[in-house]
Formats: sequence, C-alpha cells, structure tokens
Amino acid sequence: MSNQDLVLLDQTDGTAGTASASGSADCCPGLLTAPLDEDQAAELAKVFKALGDPVRLRLLSMIASRAGGEVCVCDLTPSFDLSQPTVSHHLKLLRQAGLIDCERRGTWVYYWLVPEMTDRLAAILTRPTGAPAPDGTAS
Repeated sequence: MSNQDLVLLDQTDGTAGTASASGSADCCPGLLTAPLDEDQAAELAKVFKALGDPVRLRLLSMIASRAGGEVCVCDLTPSFDLSQPTVSHHLKLLRQAGLIDCERRGTWVYYWLVPEMTDRLAAILTRPTGAPAPDGTAS
C-alpha cells in the first residue's frame, strides 16, 4: 500500500495541510461556506480533472462498487475497448488524485477506493443544512 501524501484543505482556516492517504485529517470547507483560495482550487481541480473522463469515472465506479472492496486490474481491462496500457494510465491518474490505491500481488495489481477522498469531495459539494438554496429557499 502506498503512503503517498495528499494535500488536504483545513476546514477551520482554509490552510493546506498534509496527511497520509490512509490517515484522517481535517476536511475541506464546502464551496458554499467559504471561497477557495488559489492553492485549494488548484488541488481540487486535479481531483475533478481525474473524474472528468468517462473511462476514469467508470473505473472508479467499478472499483468502488466491487464486493470485497478491491478488484484486480485483470478484471477491469476487459470491460473497456482500450489497450491494457491505456487502462493502466487511467488508473494511474486516479491514484495520483488520491481516489484509489493499489498493491501488486505477484503478476497482478489490485485496486481499492480511498473512501476518505470521496468523503472529502462529498463534504465539499454538500450545502450546509438550513443554508438557502440558490433560489432562496432553505433546505
């Protein structure tokens, strides 16, 4: 398992901090609670860019929904009309964004979701309870 560092956004003061992919850390402020600074926006853009491709979205969905929590690359590749190196490239981009992690076991590589990152994204995009909707109504 990789111990790559992810840049996390501190909810209290908006500063960037670092935590391991497997550890917990402060979450990002919601987009509707405080404006993002330049560094926060750049870091989030990397994650959203990784999610901005239909193949990567499908890969993430296949990994996240897999019973047992992990999937072998050998089970992912046949689902796409792409070469194995292309699928591996897409998986690498998801890994670099901190959305998935992997481990080599013999010949094969197994992938799993990093739930802390998807939880952070959900928190960023969630409107606070009771906050007015864009049309002015409360939730």
